[in-house]
Amino acid sequence: MAKLVLVILLFSLGMAMPLLHGIVEDDDEWFQNLHYAKHKVTRLHFYLHDTLSGKNPSSVQVAQASSTKKSSTIFGAVFIVDDPLTESPEPTSRPVGRAQGLEGSAGQQELGLLVAMNFVFTTGKFNGSSLTILGRNTALHPPSEMPIIGGTGVFRLARGFVIANTHSLNVTSGNGILEYSVVAIHY
Repeated sequence: MAKLVLVILLFSLGMAMPLLHGIVEDDDEWFQNLHYAKHKVTRLHFYLHDTLSGKNPSSVQVAQASSTKKSSTIFGAVFIVDDPLTESPEPTSRPVGRAQGLEGSAGQQELGLLVAMNFVFTTGKFNGSSLTILGRNTALHPPSEMPIIGGTGVFRLARGFVIANTHSLNVTSGNGILEYSVVAIHY
């Protein structure tokens, strides 16, 4: 059995290496010209719709500590999100992408969310590109500034920041709409 697994693994690596080599070669020209490239600054503005209630929530709790239910800040709760991004705060407004990632309640004294999120763009000139943020969202005391730590597609090697403001929040349901202003520096 171990020999079969080893043969399959070696065969898989043999098949994957040409594929990986092709990907690196395709990007080689882009990489070689990187030091000649000029920085671009892109400003974006959109709304994130975070829905915890109803038949089709876009944010679901996947873990919690034994003390989370007793905590006023839900300390220890972890949520996986796939929230719609839209042009305006109305849920029916034009979609621009999805916010996919996780949020964890990391504050014992006040609500402070650790946010690890990809903004995946699905329309316009940024279609297929993404920005990645990692930071602290003080949802009840906006604004929150979080860094952009990378990106893909048009936003390859991105850096910058996002400012999150709470547009609306229903404390009973937990549903909220966040306004995002983005400044992304990329090539």
